[in-house]
Amino acid sequence: MAPRGPGLAALIVALTLRFRLSRARIREFLGEWLGLELSIGTIHQTIYEASAAVAPAEEELVQAVLDSNLPHADETSWPEQGCPLWLWVFRSLTVTLYHIAGRGKELVENVLDGFNGWLMTDGWVAYRHVLRRLRCWAHLIRKARGLAQSCDREARLFGALVLSTLEALMAAVYAAREGPPPVDLPTRHASELAGLRAACTERQGSTHDKTHALAVELLNDWDAIFQVMQHPEFPLTNNEAECALRHWVILRKLSLGTRTGVGSRVVALLASVVDTCRQRGQSPWRYLECAIAGRRAGQPLAALPQ
Repeated sequence: MAPRGPGLAALIVALTLRFRLSRARIREFLGEWLGLELSIGTIHQTIYEASAAVAPAEEELVQAVLDSNLPHADETSWPEQGCPLWLWVFRSLTVTLYHIAGRGKELVENVLDGFNGWLMTDGWVAYRHVLRRLRCWAHLIRKARGLAQSCDREARLFGALVLSTLEALMAAVYAAREGPPPVDLPTRHASELAGLRAACTERQGSTHDKTHALAVELLNDWDAIFQVMQHPEFPLTNNEAECALRHWVILRKLSLGTRTGVGSRVVALLASVVDTCRQRGQSPWRYLECAIAGRRAGQPLAALPQ
């Protein structure tokens, strides 16, 4: 087995997570391009070693999320040996934290214990207990647009109403951001909001499934959806979290997820460190190299780049 310096270990992590190569492809690359003959087992253990080296940073990552004023949260499916788990992300301007767990609210409660800021989410019920929450409008607009194109007349009328109302209110929010000083948007648009709420209340018992579902979703999340009318400086979409997940969705499709709980933790922890370093304008690979060298020398892990 060839010696594995910290730089090589960091390269192996980069080939795995950033370039999404399988263990076999990494072995092929190292052999043909660097003349290094490493077994798949050695490559596997190197990735686990890197995760162990940065594991102490997890507490710092969680605290950075708790200290954020407005993190974004999202989740996507992640199989673990055929078991349907979920890859969760909590992302603010300076930190990205991933977890692989079930889809219940327990994960949200554990991560956000003591959180006092605003949380931007989609409509998943696991977030609904968070008191200071914002809702992504993009999801609602897509659903309303779909209803507006329905063959069902009731669905089509309701979808058009929701779509036109949200687009008008969105334009008002953008206008308020441009100045003059913020106006009282909820009062100015009280009639549109009242009309939309009445339409939702009327249709929450609709026999058309998607009409019923959208009406109930709007009513359940009413305060979170229209909080931005009182604070037009808040975001209207959850794009930050959705964009963060895209790279890892491709990795999931190529790798078919993970096979063990330990493997899931390795992916989530390394992904958190990699994306956080990149957000802060620092090379995650140099940080990993130093972390691995320090662990081998028995030194404590340095703080994440600021």
